[in-house]
Amino acid sequence: MNYELFIRSSSQAVDFALLKDGKLLELHKEEESNKFSVGDIFIAKIRKIVPGLNATFVNVGYEKDAFLHYHDLGPNVPSLLKFVKSVSTGKLKDYSLKNFPFEKEIDKHGGIINVLKSNQSTLVQIVKEPISTKGPRISSELSIAGRYIVLVPFSDRVSVSQKIDSREEKERLKRLVTSIKPKGFGAIIRTVAKGKKVAELDRDLQNLIDRWIAMCKKLRGVHLPSKVLSELNRGASILRDIFNDSFTSILIDDETLYLQIKNYVQEIAPKKENIVKFYDSTVPIFEKFGIERQIKTSFGKTVSGSKGTYLVIEHTEALHVIDVNSGKRSNKSKNQEDTALEVNLIAASEVARQLRLRDMGGIIVIDFIDMASAANRKKLYNHLREEMKDDRAKHKILPPSKFGLIQITRQRVRPEINIKTREVDPNGYEREIEAPIVLVNKMTEEIKHLFKKDYKKITLNAHPFIAAFLTKGFPSVRAKWFMEHKKWVTVQPRDAYTYLEYHFLDKNGKEIE
Repeated sequence: MNYELFIRSSSQAVDFALLKDGKLLELHKEEESNKFSVGDIFIAKIRKIVPGLNATFVNVGYEKDAFLHYHDLGPNVPSLLKFVKSVSTGKLKDYSLKNFPFEKEIDKHGGIINVLKSNQSTLVQIVKEPISTKGPRISSELSIAGRYIVLVPFSDRVSVSQKIDSREEKERLKRLVTSIKPKGFGAIIRTVAKGKKVAELDRDLQNLIDRWIAMCKKLRGVHLPSKVLSELNRGASILRDIFNDSFTSILIDDETLYLQIKNYVQEIAPKKENIVKFYDSTVPIFEKFGIERQIKTSFGKTVSGSKGTYLVIEHTEALHVIDVNSGKRSNKSKNQEDTALEVNLIAASEVARQLRLRDMGGIIVIDFIDMASAANRKKLYNHLREEMKDDRAKHKILPPSKFGLIQITRQRVRPEINIKTREVDPNGYEREIEAPIVLVNKMTEEIKHLFKKDYKKITLNAHPFIAAFLTKGFPSVRAKWFMEHKKWVTVQPRDAYTYLEYHFLDKNGKEIE
């Protein structure tokens, strides 16, 4: 399998498209206005303690206070509170924790009123971004993620990813990290650390310690609330979490981002540095590689699969429901049971892709086609688990019920990606609309006006349906323009455009106002 990452930058946001064997697998958007990303650490003030919920509300600067439950405090929260107070007042200038005396751990089943006080300052980390009407979900059990290691301050525990199967390798990594980690810090060894030497692990660990010290230096005299440590940008965090030898290409259309990503890849995988390339063309990057078209066809209520199968995806307040349909699939199977199994296996692969692509979270119920054979139901269950194996979000899949339903819970830490795939017509209704002759008449008038201004070369960018309407047939609309003005208009289809959107460009590719 081959992974490709395409990064598109605009003035408001950066879009990241991850493709697996040419098929869109993940789509992320990083907006400049998003001040609360998963992994960010804030120094904040406790506002209101609610004993009935065994939780507190914390002001992190969002319009709604963040929610901090007792179970998210972490066992060493008294040590954290003492450390923050000492550093903020300037009494403590050694941030290494090796000489810092730890407080007694809190009771696992205790009450928050016995641990925290109103107006107390503390460090908290975003574990769930603001979604809908809810503020951020936070934790005071801090962690700083690196390529191979996750650093956990105020802990001495070293644990290893469960995805590393070899017991010998787990023991080797645990022994190595235990020998190099500083006192007062715990560590979680990530799956990608498998087979790595001590020098690579130590370099990653030292980088995390440096980030911790840089964060601590910001605490003294800082205004509350304030972000003191930012998670890596979305592109770097994607690479940090899933980059491997399967990556064949990373293309970026912004020079500054290109240099940042290139430097990061140089750090984590020097041998793969040459796959990072700067994309410089007048044709938009998502357009050039067919990503825009995949976005349009992947986010509708109905999603087509191979061999005529399709999914119908419904969203409700409580859960997501996915219905599997065989469609007009030609039946080459021997019997109905084999047909149902084939359709279900195809659908399961597409469901796994859709969950990652839309970043769907919460409860997902999938209505597969009924199968009488228990062996076939087990085969479907195992196939779905295998397809979701690489999903970074925590998830749990239950075996098929007697009704053929499979239930999935999937961690939701960011708002779900929702892209409108239907156009709004001039009357404001969201529906399919035909190529309006009114639009063509408007273009004709504008072209007449532009040629009078003595533009030598004009390019018209328009939605593919409109572009086809202008160029097909004899004589085509474009041919009529040529016969009238004796000048040729280049028509370029743009998948990203809405149905009624179009722009004229001059010979230098600049938009004509």
